[in-house]
Amino acid sequence: MSDKINRIAFKVKPSAERMIRSKHPWVFDQSILKQSKEGKAGDLAIIFDQKKNKFLACGLYDPHSPIRIKLLQFNKQSSIDESWFEDTIEKAIELRKSFDESQHNAYRIIYGENDGLPGIILDKYADTLVMKIYSEIWFPYLEIIVKILIDKTQCERIVLRFSRKVAKSATTNKLYDGQFIYGNEKEEIEFLEEGLKFNANVIKGHKTGFFLDHRQNRIEVGRLAKGLNVLDVFSYAGGFSLHALAGGAKSACCIDISEKALAVAKQNIALNQLSAKFKTLAGDAFEILNELNNDKNKFDLIVIDPPSFAKSAIEVERALFQYERLVKLALPLLNQSGILVMASCSSRVKASIFYKLIEKTLLNAGKDFTCLKQTQHDIDHPILIPEAAYLKCAYYKIR
Repeated sequence: MSDKINRIAFKVKPSAERMIRSKHPWVFDQSILKQSKEGKAGDLAIIFDQKKNKFLACGLYDPHSPIRIKLLQFNKQSSIDESWFEDTIEKAIELRKSFDESQHNAYRIIYGENDGLPGIILDKYADTLVMKIYSEIWFPYLEIIVKILIDKTQCERIVLRFSRKVAKSATTNKLYDGQFIYGNEKEEIEFLEEGLKFNANVIKGHKTGFFLDHRQNRIEVGRLAKGLNVLDVFSYAGGFSLHALAGGAKSACCIDISEKALAVAKQNIALNQLSAKFKTLAGDAFEILNELNNDKNKFDLIVIDPPSFAKSAIEVERALFQYERLVKLALPLLNQSGILVMASCSSRVKASIFYKLIEKTLLNAGKDFTCLKQTQHDIDHPILIPEAAYLKCAYYKIR
């Protein structure tokens, strides 16, 4: 751990004090009334209340973010030292102990604020850990975090990934996106999900190499797919299709704009010897769905899992419009008694609003339907703050 970490005292607005007392881990720049000195990313920020000057919380200072302080410790003072990091990481690992490694050896170990480490995502793929960093606050602590991870997980290697913003500043610390900071270099990692084989490219793949958050939804689609023709829209690496084929689907077709993603999907299908009933379509999903409708194609189960349509509040209305468009394009493609699975990873679109929109669109289309299931986050993506809840998925049987 760096020995150049400064301590900075802060006073914040009453509204921010209330949020801190409720253990919300974010303090925004406009909430700060007073700070004892200027600081750099990773300095220790200690917040005192205004009335009695009592300790409220401490965290790490981030001068480059509107979330100026990411809080780590509340109510009672504690040294943010090796012992604190060891305890915090150990708790996160313990929470995931229920995974049967013989069937599932890829899952999230650290989910940022929800595991007490805001701005860090840590995913496990078999013997490989991929750490994605979203804030420079962690650079001074990286060495100790890596040391603890090696000790606690017995991993073979650790890969660093950065958000775009952090990647620009990482080079000054002699760090770079895709860097192996421990172990031998290995770009493609094979892992298991429900006993099925998958490949993750931990250097060039999206996020940390794969989307682990949909694990239970992929498994559920596998359970529903026996004897059905499946369409997997915005498929990325073909996870839904692979589970569907393994579950006995007649056929599966992936749609994605990325040829590289579809190449990985083909690789994953081939790994499990299921290629005979699989095909891919590369291009814009909206355009391809239109073409499939024009050609009178039909499917029994359609999974639509688009990227985030609302990266900011101003984009929410546009996102809802896009979800509605997708449902309208999917419905003519469904056979009688077909199943539509609709997902959203837009955190700014609330689950209740998303489900209401889908059901309103179905009703406006004159469809009689049953909602079979609504799902959100799996156990390796715990939710301690509302802002962390982004994933929602619903299953509709159309009659």
